[in-house]
Amino acid sequence: MTTQVGDEQIVPEQARSLMRVLLAETGVRARLFTENKDILADSYVLSGPGGQVQMIELPPPEGGIPMGWLGRHLDRLANWLPGQDNLELYSEASVQNADDYSEVMRALQGESPGMVRHDRSAHLVLSVAVPVQRYRRILGALMLSTSGKNIEAAVRDRRIDILMVCGVALGMTILISLFLAGNIARPLVRLAEAADHVRTGKGRQHEIPDFTSRRDEIGELSGALRDMTEALWNRLDAIEGFAADVAHEIKNPLTSLRSAVETVARIEDPSQQKRLMAIILDDVQRLDRLISDISDASRLDAELSRAHTESVDVGRLLDALVEVHRATVPEDGPRFQVEVSDSLPLIVQGIEGRLGQVLRNLISNAVTFSPPGGLISLRAERQEEDIVLSVSDEGPGVPDGKLEAIFNRFYTERPKSEKFGTHSGLGLSISKQIIEAHGGEIFAQNRYNGSGEVAGTRFTIVLPAEDA
Repeated sequence: MTTQVGDEQIVPEQARSLMRVLLAETGVRARLFTENKDILADSYVLSGPGGQVQMIELPPPEGGIPMGWLGRHLDRLANWLPGQDNLELYSEASVQNADDYSEVMRALQGESPGMVRHDRSAHLVLSVAVPVQRYRRILGALMLSTSGKNIEAAVRDRRIDILMVCGVALGMTILISLFLAGNIARPLVRLAEAADHVRTGKGRQHEIPDFTSRRDEIGELSGALRDMTEALWNRLDAIEGFAADVAHEIKNPLTSLRSAVETVARIEDPSQQKRLMAIILDDVQRLDRLISDISDASRLDAELSRAHTESVDVGRLLDALVEVHRATVPEDGPRFQVEVSDSLPLIVQGIEGRLGQVLRNLISNAVTFSPPGGLISLRAERQEEDIVLSVSDEGPGVPDGKLEAIFNRFYTERPKSEKFGTHSGLGLSISKQIIEAHGGEIFAQNRYNGSGEVAGTRFTIVLPAEDA
């Protein structure tokens, strides 16, 4: 109002009534301070015949006790964490003054500041102060304040939601960890333990667990380890059998040599001594040849694993080998017929020296078994994705039931005219080992004439073509 002298004043009673009407059921408290810093009106204080009555809004009852307890402790934990703001403590004096509130003092200077505090129960108190002015003259300051419980409740709800999400994520992580441990880690541990037992064990009582039914990487690993272990045992058995065969084959010429040496010392007939010395020389030569072939066979696996493969034209290789044999075969020896298909390239990936060794061995066998003037046919052709080589002769053929046995170590089936001990019986075995190392196969079959009689033998080699 304007006084008679023209001064602007705030009417206390009208201000109190206006504040109670405007702020009814809003939960906001209003306090009006004069320019002299005295409090003029407070919406929480009623004046009446009995004096002043202070109104304080009671907090609403907590809905869920467990969630309320959890929320309070969660708030305490969040407030305890570093990085939280250090809020000013909100307190009220018995007689309030503008000096008690910094925002009111700033409002009396024309500003409109806000303030956030916390009470003794750690609840937020939000306040803002604005100047009351008339024509730029500041007559006082109005301070509005309210509790921040709604904000705290919203933040608490979000914290509880986050906590629940974290709990669900933790539970899912634990379940997934248990699942992975049961389906991946534990089978891998079993495979590792089984492999270690196989490595350090003295016998074959330990075997790799079979997880091939899983149809996944663990199953593939299990199958690979089982196949590797089986190949290891087969290799050990092969080494054991090879050692036994070597001992047996070496023992025969040694026994003959020992008998001849003991006999030659007891006889005086020069002709018989000469004959025995010839036997001793043959046995020594047989031992030397046998040891050389055994040495070649024993280091063949290691050499094949170390050697680098290259492109080999088996057609040209076959032509070159036949030319060499033609130059060394006597006039009454067998004839050679070579058929090399030139419609498609005859290129394989392999070791040229070892493939040449196989072909030389087959050609040498054919020359040995062929009758004088017989025909040896050699053929090389492309059949779909394979290169097929064949060496055929007109010899007596292979005895019935021996077409596979001839590839065994130390198997010898030589012509009667050939001197005993000339061959060690390892040639075809080594040839089969070389061809299988190149991913191919070798087999033998008898040839028959029109009357059904054996007309010779054909050895066939099948190798994968390089561009297959």
